[in-house]
Formats: sequence, structure tokens, C-alpha cells
Amino acid sequence: MQQPFDINIGPDAYAVFPEGNDTYVIFKNGKEYVQIQKDTEEQWLKLDPETALPLFEPDEEINAIGREIVAYVPDEDDDDNLSI
Repeated sequence: MQQPFDINIGPDAYAVFPEGNDTYVIFKNGKEYVQIQKDTEEQWLKLDPETALPLFEPDEEINAIGREIVAYVPDEDDDDNLSI
């Protein structure tokens, strides 16, 4: 499974924690923010915090986070730390 990683969008810092099955828990500026799931390469779904069911409402911030997740390439140094 992929290790957690950080992304930045504008002034906001996000920590991304992969949960498997294209589902991620997102922390924004140090606080748990949202759980998201990949629908397509360009479309991501926010999950309801109580039921974990997808909310089919367009959300540009969620899609921007998803695009950064797809574009993320782990540093080689991160892979080296896994073997220690």
C-alpha cells in the first residue's frame, strides 16, 4: 500500500493517507478534513463523514486534491526509508 504523503494547493497544505481501493483520508492544515474516493481520473467524490457513502456533488477543491494525488510521484528517498 502507498505511504502517506503531503501535497500543497495554493496556501493550503494537505496530508494524504491512502486507505486502499482509491480511497484517501485528507488532513488540511494539520486537521482531519475529508475522506475522498476516485471516481474517474478527473472526478473525485467526497464521502459522507457519517455513512462513508459517496456524495455526488461537484466539488472543485476535492477534484484539485484528486488531481494532485494522481500526479504525485514518491521521492526515491522515501523508498529507501522503507527498507530500514
